[in-house]
Amino acid sequence: MPSNAHDHASHPPLSRRPKNRKVLLMGKSGAGKSSMRSIVFNNYIASDVRRLGATIDIEHSNIRFLNNLTLNLWDCGGQDAFMENYLNRQKEHVFGNVGVLIYVFDVDSREFNADLLGYARVVRALEEESGVEGRMAKGKRDEGARIWVLVHKMDLVEEDLRDKVFAERCAAIRKVSEGFRDTVQFFQTSIWDETLYRAWTHVIKNLIPNAVEIEDKLQRLAEVMQARECILYERTTCLQVAKVSKAKEERNPAIERFEGMSSVLKTHKQSLAKHTHLPASSANFGELQIKTPGFMFFITRLTENCNLAVVIPPSEQVFNAAMTNVAISRKSFNELDVQRDRKGGGGGGGFFESVGRDV
Repeated sequence: MPSNAHDHASHPPLSRRPKNRKVLLMGKSGAGKSSMRSIVFNNYIASDVRRLGATIDIEHSNIRFLNNLTLNLWDCGGQDAFMENYLNRQKEHVFGNVGVLIYVFDVDSREFNADLLGYARVVRALEEESGVEGRMAKGKRDEGARIWVLVHKMDLVEEDLRDKVFAERCAAIRKVSEGFRDTVQFFQTSIWDETLYRAWTHVIKNLIPNAVEIEDKLQRLAEVMQARECILYERTTCLQVAKVSKAKEERNPAIERFEGMSSVLKTHKQSLAKHTHLPASSANFGELQIKTPGFMFFITRLTENCNLAVVIPPSEQVFNAAMTNVAISRKSFNELDVQRDRKGGGGGGGFFESVGRDV
């Protein structure tokens, strides 16, 4: 029995072990891949991306997204010569062990049929190297790679035509998606609005290894606080990790409010960086409180990597109790967020293990 206890201490639950995910970011040259990567992960603003040059070959980035998820992001140059190299001499190297392919189409491209052919070749290579059958042939048993397609630069399409154009593009792309035809997911995006955050939030949430555990714990905390909504944001990218809402909030007409908050938080980080002369990636605020006759709101640091936004009824008593419960819950959420090596592995939990505020 002691040996089993030791093994449990030495090997934390699978959901808490660090996960590395290889993410390919591909598309034709000029589609906007590096621009969106720079906005989401490098804290650029949309007007700054004009100074970015074309990606040469492959740019590698290891991005720590929560302490138990690292994205190995491969931003692949889309020039024809590079694509031929990826698909021939470097096929196994580029397309092997891929968790996610994010393929970007320029909706304004005048060579959409040629873009489709290039995408189809990429999908074929991905299926051979990282599809379910391809991985089984290599002795690996998992669900294989996933594909997200971003139809980008939608701001260039007249607003009343966007849904029609998007649907037409999706139908054409799905037809050439081969073994991924039933699972490929589509988003329309632009660097000038919240759609970019919506798409990347969806991708990231599907990669977080303990997402269900995080959302379950957030639901319990929301109930304790009598919260109308709770949203967990990653502090560096400001992307949403998890959210819970009361049923009546589903009727809220501001359907893009969560992605809008991501954009507001990112803009605030950039403003802080400008006035404190810190790098944008390091500029973070401690806490924000808003109190109105109709609701109260606060956003505060929950873990080393996450901020928590909470909407509650307009009551000082409820507000103060909510702030106390957030402070108490920090230890519990840290156990989900941080890979720990100390004895005890899974550790305690619950919302009532510590007291006091530590913002």
